Amino acid sequence: MRAVSSVCRQSCSDFELVVVDDNSTDGTSKELFENLTVPVRFEKLDSHYGVSKARNHGVSISKGEWIAFLDSDDQWHEEKLAKQMRWHAENPAMRISQTEEIWIRNGIRVNQPSEYKKLQGFIFEQSLLRCTITPSSVMMQRSLFQEMGGFNESLPACEDYDLWLKITSKYPIGLVDEYLITKSGGHPDQLSTTVMGLDRFRIRSILNLLNSGTLTAKQESLCRQIVAQKAIVVANGYKKRGRICEYDRYEKIATTFGPAK
Repeated sequence: MRAVSSVCRQSCSDFELVVVDDNSTDGTSKELFENLTVPVRFEKLDSHYGVSKARNHGVSISKGEWIAFLDSDDQWHEEKLAKQMRWHAENPAMRISQTEEIWIRNGIRVNQPSEYKKLQGFIFEQSLLRCTITPSSVMMQRSLFQEMGGFNESLPACEDYDLWLKITSKYPIGLVDEYLITKSGGHPDQLSTTVMGLDRFRIRSILNLLNSGTLTAKQESLCRQIVAQKAIVVANGYKKRGRICEYDRYEKIATTFGPAK
């Protein structure tokens, strides 16, 4: 409810609030949202499909030209939507933007490491190794979301990395240089703590990009370099666990895309 309440506290009112419940078992129901200060469209999926399906469904039933996401463990600050919409009005050529964010871990505010610094412009190369775009900070045109095919529903994790790579390979990312969201983490059911070997899914994303035929020669070269690096790390992890079939698979990827010997 904290996430939804932060939307209700927005200083602007010209928005549509859609809540999608991915068939949770925590007691979430339509009745929880009936007495809020703004109308809510609540939909519960008939099975637990994952975050990609939930986000894609939310977009499909919404109507606005601009889309903003909010994960259940994050909160928007009161001026988030207003300031981001104002920024886009002043930068009409930009189709997507993000904002700065405050990090809370186990209830305590922490400083972000320098490698997580928010970037703007054409940031495909930087995003390949470590993408710093946060779904809850993003605002983007619906047409851009549709052009990219939305979130990849075959990925159980790193679906945002997948989408941001597709976007940054073609378009610049805007930055509203203000702290407009708070991200909370450190709880045991957080996706990044429950899905082992997240680089496996990042590798899938990069391989999909390489097969798309949409990259420039430089972008393709960067993808080959990074996918080889990540594959080596994953392969070694499987080797330590004695999982030889998986080791062989990722070692082959590293060899295929690594430097010629």
